[in-house]
Amino acid sequence: MGRLGDAWDLHAPGDLLDLGVHRLLRLLEAGVDRSDDAIQGELEAYNPLVPDGANWKATMFVEYPDAEERRRMLARLKGIERRVWVQAGEGERVYAIADEDLERENEEKTSSVHFLRFELSADARAALRRGAAIRIGVDHPHYSASLAVDAPVRESLAGDLA
Repeated sequence: MGRLGDAWDLHAPGDLLDLGVHRLLRLLEAGVDRSDDAIQGELEAYNPLVPDGANWKATMFVEYPDAEERRRMLARLKGIERRVWVQAGEGERVYAIADEDLERENEEKTSSVHFLRFELSADARAALRRGAAIRIGVDHPHYSASLAVDAPVRESLAGDLA
């Protein structure tokens, strides 16, 4: 989806889904556990990453190459996953629903990886189908950034909506 500043990447689920499909195919080709349970397990791992036509899903990586800086910033940025937003045109900001599969934050820090879901209203989806611009951003007290999504990515994201 885009890069928000020096330490943040947001990715749509396509890369992760491709990874899951390739992993499943490798398992089948290698003859590794072809049972229905093994295949079902792979599907259950990746199905939650698929948007349903009324939402977008993304993986957020908080990347600091230096281990000490990463430790310090992950402590400082607790709650950042709930302050990521998308906006269709001049509409309301839609804040992420984060980490539905398990809690990734603890008393000391946030995680460097978060799974995000953005539930878009019918009005937002209609605006996007009509060509509204998309902005994405973060408005945490210790980190603030936003960007306009470029046209090819905007068209792809809008095409994912029902």
